[in-house]
Amino acid sequence: MSILTLTTDFGLKDHSVAAVKGALLSELDHPHIVDISHLISPFHITEAAFVIKNAYHNFPKGSIHIIGVDSELTPENRHLAIYLDGHYFIAANNGILSLLALDVKPEEIVEINIHDRIETNFTVLDIFVKVAAHIARGGNLSVIGRRLDEIKQMTNITPIINQDSSQIIAHVIYIDNFGNVVTNVRKKDFHHIAKGRKFEIKARSNVFKKIHDSYSGVVDFSVPKEERGSEDGRQLALFNSSEFLELAIYKSNPLTVGGASSLFGLKLRDTITINFEK
Repeated sequence: MSILTLTTDFGLKDHSVAAVKGALLSELDHPHIVDISHLISPFHITEAAFVIKNAYHNFPKGSIHIIGVDSELTPENRHLAIYLDGHYFIAANNGILSLLALDVKPEEIVEINIHDRIETNFTVLDIFVKVAAHIARGGNLSVIGRRLDEIKQMTNITPIINQDSSQIIAHVIYIDNFGNVVTNVRKKDFHHIAKGRKFEIKARSNVFKKIHDSYSGVVDFSVPKEERGSEDGRQLALFNSSEFLELAIYKSNPLTVGGASSLFGLKLRDTITINFEK
């Protein structure tokens, strides 16, 4: 039984997701189709890359991941199938796969070239499904594309570090369902630069001088609950489960009081500055 995942910006209102699933069911016997997300912000490849990076490795090796975000075929947006870390990925060559390849080099990359055999204006449905079915049947990537040595890199995928390592310019790459803000600073890179020095994280007018180990790290549990006052809404920085630096509001409800993104005035691609003691 083939395991196929879907990550798209199609949303849940239109027919697109159902059409892709129907085509997969028509191509394969008893495929196991898993939705990772269909609520990626339209054309937002960084957001899609973050979601798929943090989901794919929980699936069995050999799983096939279809990524339908900014996937229209153009001379500048060709289509790829790659084999990386024991998994197959089918997506546009728009930089979306470069976040996956930060730590793990793809073992095989091909540029899909079967478009002349299939008339289409919905490439995920017609092209990506055909490629996924070919892989699920045990087909080689070389049959459906020409080999490439590298994939297009995404801008703002890594933070900017100044020459004397006293400052990091980070970018917001994801805002989660709670409104928490995820940056492109990874835990191992932060500690490599920090070397135990004091620091300040500046996000607009908000300053953080400590990184907590968990969301509840802002709560002093040694103080009786009735004496602590309200803990909800406290600001904090932490390295999340994906080991990216995150700015959060403890137990915030973005539908009522606003999440970190709203309260800090941060949007996708905005900058955050980390200054280290010299």
